Amino acid sequence: MSAWYADFFTELPNAFWRAAVPAQSAADEIDFILRMSGLRPGSRVLDVPCGSGRHTLELAGRGFAVTGLDVSAEAVQHARDAAAHQRLHVDVRVGDMRELPAGVRADAAICMGNAFGYLEHGGTQKFLADLAGLVVPGGMLVLDYGFVAESMLPQVTLEEEPMTFGGVEAVSVNEYDAVNSRWLTSFTFRRGGQEHRGTSVQHVYTAAEVARLVTAAGFAEVGLYGDTDGTPFRLGSPRLLLTARAGGLGRESRSGK
Repeated sequence: MSAWYADFFTELPNAFWRAAVPAQSAADEIDFILRMSGLRPGSRVLDVPCGSGRHTLELAGRGFAVTGLDVSAEAVQHARDAAAHQRLHVDVRVGDMRELPAGVRADAAICMGNAFGYLEHGGTQKFLADLAGLVVPGGMLVLDYGFVAESMLPQVTLEEEPMTFGGVEAVSVNEYDAVNSRWLTSFTFRRGGQEHRGTSVQHVYTAAEVARLVTAAGFAEVGLYGDTDGTPFRLGSPRLLLTARAGGLGRESRSGK
């Protein structure tokens, strides 16, 4: 069955988010990842889903061997064109996060930009287990999750003003599905005479639930952080940045240490 995101990320929404996210964000997020992981240039990194390639390109520019995977052909082509313009070598592929490339081995896997939470619960379990099978023992997992319950629900509002970035207007209508713990947003993107409609689905977990999912998949040494400055995760943190190591079970999770 096709996932909701399979036909959501066309050129209009991609152009909106490319303009909406500050350019410095990717550098700050990669700084955090490298600080927490200890990765050195030449290490292999899997970026899934990679979107338009902002993390893939930042890593490649710093000398890492990066494989990016994303379901949006438009986003993948944008990443390839940007890499060619910057004379960077990247392996960016069109593909679904539900079916990771079996031939890839990575020293680290990253899932950035709120893509964690896109899948139904069983799909999330499989995604994490598949990542555990691709990351070498001792390698790093990093998840970026803005829809974690402790970040989202204390300041939740269903009403949002329209936003415009890069000449694309986004009008959103939100709904919280309490029975299934899902945040549903019906988007309308407009630019000139163009219009694209789609509904995003974000599954809402608590931080403890995410940590349990990660350890059940085979990761250990879980760290929970509230932002790229490394502050410990707490109620009201703007996002959850989770780090974990591959290759063991049964280690206690830690919070911001």
